[in-house]
Formats: sequence, C-alpha cells, structure tokens
Amino acid sequence: MKILILGSGGREHTLTWKTAQSCAVDQIYCAPGNGGMAQIAQCVDLRVDDLDGLADFAEQQSIDLTIVGPEAPLVAGIADLFARRGLPIYGPTQQAMQLEGSKSFARDLLRKYSIDDIRFEVFDEAGAAKAYVRRRGVPIVVKADGLAAGKGVKVAQTIEEAEAHIDLCLEEGGFGSAGDVVVVEECLVGPECSIKVFSDGETVVPMVSSQDYKRIGDGDTGNNTGGMGCYSPVPALDQATFDYIVEKLVKPTVAALAEEGYPYVGTLYAGCILTDKGPKLLEYNCRFGDPETQVVLPRLDTDLLEILQATVEGRLDEVEIAWHDARCVCVVVASGGYPDKYETGKPIIGLEDAAKLEDVVVFHAGTAQQSGQFMTNGGRVLGVTALGETFGAARERAYEAAEMIDFEGKYHRSDIAQRTVEAEESV
Repeated sequence: MKILILGSGGREHTLTWKTAQSCAVDQIYCAPGNGGMAQIAQCVDLRVDDLDGLADFAEQQSIDLTIVGPEAPLVAGIADLFARRGLPIYGPTQQAMQLEGSKSFARDLLRKYSIDDIRFEVFDEAGAAKAYVRRRGVPIVVKADGLAAGKGVKVAQTIEEAEAHIDLCLEEGGFGSAGDVVVVEECLVGPECSIKVFSDGETVVPMVSSQDYKRIGDGDTGNNTGGMGCYSPVPALDQATFDYIVEKLVKPTVAALAEEGYPYVGTLYAGCILTDKGPKLLEYNCRFGDPETQVVLPRLDTDLLEILQATVEGRLDEVEIAWHDARCVCVVVASGGYPDKYETGKPIIGLEDAAKLEDVVVFHAGTAQQSGQFMTNGGRVLGVTALGETFGAARERAYEAAEMIDFEGKYHRSDIAQRTVEAEESV
C-alpha cells in the first residue's frame, strides 16, 4: 500500500512511525513532513492547506489511504474533496468537523441531545456578552467560537478579564473570523483528562487514556503551549469513570452527529474535566492529539493501518484492538522562548545516542535537515518518549534521553509525570 500522511509535527511523525510498522505498507509519503519523518518516508513539498494539490498528488501516486494530522485541512473540507474524487482518507467531513471548528455548534449539539448540562450562552455582540458575564459572575470561561491556535479560551477570574477577552474577540478582531462569535460558559473545577476514540460513524472504540501538560513552566506555571509533555495511562481515571465518558458522552455524541446527517469517521478526542458532580466535556478535538499521540500509539499492539482502513470502510467492529500495559512518558524539548518568540536553525546533537537507549523513541516535531545535520525548525522541537513497566522507569528513560540531546536554547520541563511516579511509589 501507498500511504500519504499530512502534517509536519510530532503527532505526524508518530503516525508515520507506527504506520511504517505495518507489513502492508510499501511506501509512505509525508506532506510536508519534517526531518525525522524524512528518515522513514518520502517528504513532498506540499502545504496542508493546498487541498487540490494534495488531492492531485494522491491521485497521481495512486495513494491507498491519506491520514490527516492537523485540524486546519479538515475544517477546510479536505475529507469531502477526497471523497468526491474517490480517494480514501482518514478524517471527518467538514460538517462533522464543526464539533471542533465551532464551539457553539458543539455546545448546541450536546444540549439538544441532553448529553451534557454545562450552562452556556452564545453571543455575537459584546454588550450582551458582558451583561451575561455580570449576571453570572466569575470565575467564568469566554471562548472564541472558531479555531484560534489554542489561544481563544480565557478562564476569567475577574469581570474585567472576561470583558477584555470579549472585546478582543468581538470588537478588536484578535482572532479574525474565529472570534466573530463567543461562547460564555460556566467555569468547572477538577483534574482534566483526555479520551480518544476511533469512530466509523457507528462503532466507537476507545484508545488508552493520556494526560498532557499545557503550561510552559514546572508546576503548571506560565503561558499555555501546545503541550510540554504527556503520559499514559492516567492512574487517577478509574475504569468506571473511563467507561462513563465513553458510553455516556462520546458514543451519544457520535450517534447525535449521525442523527443530524453528519456521520463521524476518524479520531475523536474528548477533553474532559472530572468535577465533583462527575465527568464533564470541556471540548472536542476531531483528530489525534499532540503530544498525546506520542504516548498512546507506542502502547498499541494492533496494526494501526488495519484499524484506520477498517474505520474508513465502516467495518471497525471487525477489528480486535489490543494495547499493552507498559507505562509511557513523553518529554517535549522546545526552543528557548517558546511559546513566544524563539529562534530556529540551531544544530541539534545527541539524537543518535538518545535513540539507542532501550524503549526510547525520539519523535521530531520542529526539525529540518541541512546537509545531513538536523536543525531546529519550530517551537516544540522533539518529543522524547519512553516506555517502562512503571512510570518511574519510563520517566527515568525519557529524561536520560532528553539530557543526551542538546542545541542552543534547549528547554524542557523537569516535572513531567513526576506526580504520577510519586503516587505510584506511595501505593
């Protein structure tokens, strides 16, 4: 089989790495790919927003399956375009993608089908939104309706903070058209977790749980990022709660989309918060997570390509999906200054030594190759991932490997999975 994988981050490197393990694969292309992906696939100079160019390439190369990593081409309708041209693709349609692309669509759907009871209202006028905030009180959450690169959500602790974010969205155009509408919803308290599933529109099969770290600094301090590390599974998530999220939240959502005429085919990612009243849905993402993919797929025993094919072909119920019990920890190594200003083009050393460690895989996120030398080419540069029988063993290996790697301005958090190790040791 010939496979095309869209994207250039750590998530896409992980998808490429796992797909390459399938005996059914003959050739993998990545568009545009990165330095690490180029070691196991052929990178092609096509942007993920060049939908027609990607479809032309898939047709010309007789691609058997295209796997979409990032959300932007899905929101733009790449799955619909490929379907019209008879090209198999893994990812939801533009209509189903509204679950991520429009927070108001998601909230309205959950309310209509009585899936969740979070209190919220939707506004396109700043005065009405501010009046609602003053009536409800703080803390309160204000969200830009569309995709805003993870920066559209404000958990406001004061009325002034909430109103400033409303103005940023609706009056100042801070997020472009993504901020033309805002969702104002109640602020929920509790630990967060994410559950990802495969869905073919009818059958829903969960993946193993994972927990990521969004803040740049140790102790969950500083600015939000795309994710500075991750671990799997989540010990705090007991089986009953896991089952509740899948059976009472995710599966009814997939059924609701089908009822609306938007069958959901692809990976669905439920971001949840564990409140004292039970699990609640914070948001849905319609793709594999990053860096969650880096700790989930290394624990997958089943051929990933077999699962994705079955999902696209509507026969997910025919596949037995198996996971192994190892613990997995990923430490993101970033460029100094990320998520704000940072420099690129810094030579990276130590990659080969790190990769030689047992049960360690280094996933490239923001790298490029120049004359055989790996260089930094993004804010999040690498995802150093390790497996172990315990969280302690996995964490030790991940940090040992991360310390072997160096480049000017290198930065990583020092506390990824630390609390999980401490909890494990206290049992």
